[in-house]
Amino acid sequence: MADAPGFELPLLLFSGFRTLIDDLHAELARQGHPDVRPAFGFAMQAIGPRGATASELGKRLGVSKQAAGKTVDRLEQLGYAERADDPEDARRKLVRLTPRGIDSLARSAAIFETLRANWVAELGADRVRALEADLRTMTGGGFRLDVAGWFAG
Repeated sequence: MADAPGFELPLLLFSGFRTLIDDLHAELARQGHPDVRPAFGFAMQAIGPRGATASELGKRLGVSKQAAGKTVDRLEQLGYAERADDPEDARRKLVRLTPRGIDSLARSAAIFETLRANWVAELGADRVRALEADLRTMTGGGFRLDVAGWFAG
């Protein structure tokens, strides 16, 4: 088999990512979370279990504090996050996940396990593990949440 043109690799990686994310969100909608969008998932991951200020959230996502604030506003409207006083500094407001936000992340984790199992069923466990290992090698093994800022930049 001849080598594919170099531009196909990023497009295929993006297509695989997009397929997984689209399938995730279709299933999340079936499970009671029809309003969750990919950007909201990244934001909820960036908020994390301990919460974050809007400024911290912006840094984690690679967007301005104002853009992060707009995302938080929408997450609040949808019931996925809330603003609360920071117990360590009364001048700060923390963004925290609500039980609905925590539920959507827990469901996402379970759905991703199912989606990975589908890839294993189609490609085989060894090939999926090798693909994951290769991607860890080529990406430095870390995970980045700042895709919103990357795409918007």
